[in-house]
Amino acid sequence: MDRHTARLWLGTALDEARTGLAEGGVPVGAALYGPDGVLLGRGRNRRVQDDDPSVHAETAAFRAAGRQRSYRGTTMVTTLSPCWYCSGLVRQFGISRVVIGEARTFHGGHDWLAGHGVEIVLLDDAECAALMRGFVAAHPALWNEDIGD
Repeated sequence: MDRHTARLWLGTALDEARTGLAEGGVPVGAALYGPDGVLLGRGRNRRVQDDDPSVHAETAAFRAAGRQRSYRGTTMVTTLSPCWYCSGLVRQFGISRVVIGEARTFHGGHDWLAGHGVEIVLLDDAECAALMRGFVAAHPALWNEDIGD
């Protein structure tokens, strides 16, 4: 995958992360793109807003995409390295590629995904990192609750 397209698609996930932060939630956003580059679904972490620990950004984007015949060739774009829960979703449904905004704040399961044949594109995006650093500094208890610490 070319980095220009990856960065364009990351913009969709970043919009979701910013919206989540404005709603008082954890600023992680995601989007699922089809093999043809069509946006299938987008979402944000809504654990706080919905009082539901299962609504991570990747799961929200996946649910918004609706049922697909196959996920082969699809790309999950996320502002933050996916946790084990979301990494499992990627493996379970055969999502082919994960574009990650940043993995400095949290290094999730993307190495495990790569070891199982999922293409990983780590962008190390400064805006994604700054967004998460600011959130973690302002809301450490909420952050630790969300990542299971």
